[in-house]
Amino acid sequence: MGVLAWLKSQFVLQLLIGFVFVVSGLIINFIQLLTCLLWPINKQLYRRINTRLSYSLWSQLVMLLEWWSGTECTLFTDQATVDKFGTEHVIIILNHNYEIDFLCGWTMCERYGVLGSSKVLAKHELLKVPLIGWTWYFLEIVFCKRKWEEDRDTVFKGLGRLKDYPEFMWFLLYCEGTRFTDKKHQISMQVAESKGLPKLKYHLLPRTKGFTTTLQCLKGTVTAVYDVTLNFRDKKVPTLLGIVNGNKYMADMSVRRFPVEEIPDDEKECANWLHKLYQEKDSLQAHYEKEGSFPGPTIRPPRRLWTLLNFLFWAWLLLSPLIQLAWDIFISGSPLPILGFMLFLIIASVAVRRLIGVTEVKKTGSSYGDQEAKKQN
Repeated sequence: MGVLAWLKSQFVLQLLIGFVFVVSGLIINFIQLLTCLLWPINKQLYRRINTRLSYSLWSQLVMLLEWWSGTECTLFTDQATVDKFGTEHVIIILNHNYEIDFLCGWTMCERYGVLGSSKVLAKHELLKVPLIGWTWYFLEIVFCKRKWEEDRDTVFKGLGRLKDYPEFMWFLLYCEGTRFTDKKHQISMQVAESKGLPKLKYHLLPRTKGFTTTLQCLKGTVTAVYDVTLNFRDKKVPTLLGIVNGNKYMADMSVRRFPVEEIPDDEKECANWLHKLYQEKDSLQAHYEKEGSFPGPTIRPPRRLWTLLNFLFWAWLLLSPLIQLAWDIFISGSPLPILGFMLFLIIASVAVRRLIGVTEVKKTGSSYGDQEAKKQN
């Protein structure tokens, strides 16, 4: 292990990074709260400001992926598709197999200038998560309870508000509804068999309602659907904790662009189109499993300095007074302030660990197709 790799694995440094993220996030959330005063006066100005505020927070996570861990992302697509990136409103369909799949999506958003304006259909439970849920709330993210009877009005209203969004947005959809696990896959394929649908090996059966509704509500705003299939070289299974520890991964993403004119308007036909898309995604994953790469030309967009500069700004702003405070406390020799500072460090470390836990596969539950869970609900 080299010196740099050893430093990245040190808990103290990781804690300082977490401290910068949490405290800067709280500051950003407070500023976002103040911008609510702008909403009735100038809605588009409110949106532009919050797009940049959210970028300042999310780019810190992208910095971890790109600069701290050194993870590289390669696109398998053609130049004509890449030329469209960042110049249109689109829906992104991404497979949900990994703890850091959202980060790989975000790094592409960042490199093409749409990170701050990226959108998602999020679980309602995330609204209660500090920093993540709060920032999404100010970004007009649509939160779902995943019960259509309760979500219908909320989804239509929330998506309808985004039709006049002033910045190009990438709207991320995890059509599988939950992250892939062997147990969920087994249940999902039982559902597929009962519905007479082809079985998938590498994906869960897509939930079509979210896709058809999003496409219907944003018709006239979005111009294309990007199908993104993600995998990692050497059959590695990356984790957010691995990224924090400085582990480097090699991400490959197959990207296909479908103009909305090619997607059926009829809800049933649109759902069938999505099922066919997932069969194609399954074939792409089978190809990757066999060949170690996706088919097609490769493009590796360069990382940008903005994420690193943004983090260094927050680190300078927040760590300078923290280090000075720690020094003053410890040279004072007073046991009570020292104990208080140590308690603060413990609470901070637990808070950071809890935020990381939100992404862990084993902690992301879902009752997808689980009849017993449905009975309990």
